[in-house]
Amino acid sequence: MLAAGIVWLVRRQRSLKVRAHLMQEAIRNRDFTFRLPVDGLLPGERAMQQTLNQMGDVIRQQVNQNEVEAWERLTRVLTHEMMNATAPITSISQSMLSRDDVKGTPLEPGIQAIYDTSRHLSDFVANYRKMSKLEKPVLADVALRPLLDDIRKAYPQLTWEIRVPVDTIVRADVGMLRQVLMNLTKNATESDAKTIVVEVDYPSAEANSSFFTLHSSLRLCIGNDGLPIPAENRQSLFVPFFTTKRSGSGIGLSLSRRMMVQQGGMLDLAERPQAGCSVAFVLTVPFSQSD
Repeated sequence: MLAAGIVWLVRRQRSLKVRAHLMQEAIRNRDFTFRLPVDGLLPGERAMQQTLNQMGDVIRQQVNQNEVEAWERLTRVLTHEMMNATAPITSISQSMLSRDDVKGTPLEPGIQAIYDTSRHLSDFVANYRKMSKLEKPVLADVALRPLLDDIRKAYPQLTWEIRVPVDTIVRADVGMLRQVLMNLTKNATESDAKTIVVEVDYPSAEANSSFFTLHSSLRLCIGNDGLPIPAENRQSLFVPFFTTKRSGSGIGLSLSRRMMVQQGGMLDLAERPQAGCSVAFVLTVPFSQSD
């Protein structure tokens, strides 16, 4: 009996060691969605594994938030320098176009092109700076289902599958949350999507510590059947100004993630879209504190 107990204990410790190694490798590879099952564990082991599983979400959110703030600082510097560089070019080229010795000469088309390009770039940077100066979010209880129904009415050409309970309440800035949902829907239509699938995934009951109770949130999965995102572009989706569209600005997704971070949430690309979808995004939104 004693020997059997010792064998069981050794095997148990070996299994826990393997679990620890797998979690360590996942974090080292920045895979913060990695989860290990809790079935068959002793109560203390189960509590530890549940906490480790939940910590992945916390680490991922913190990493993404730091990344957003870094891009924000870099973009602020770049746009400032771009404005300083393009302003004199626009002014000088505009002045030269009004000169008599330029009008009607072979120089005029070239100077006109310089003026148009510099003005377009200045307008683009000015509009981005204006859009990126987000107001401080005003958090309130938001009924999620009516908000989604309103957005559905704005895109009647799409087939909507909304699997969100009618009593789902989140804590968010309703204007910012609406804008993020509209941006994702607009991107889907531009990718030739015909169907939008929205479903909510509540945090599991295993998150029972006071830390995760205070930080409880839901995951809103928004998928579509549009063109899939190439693997080589997935890591750059939320980088400011990155776009694969000929007429795109590369602002929408990076700005949407900033909005979610300011509300205490996050916007990610889902690793595995829902059934019938080729692309899916995940909104992490805090629960209403009154829940």
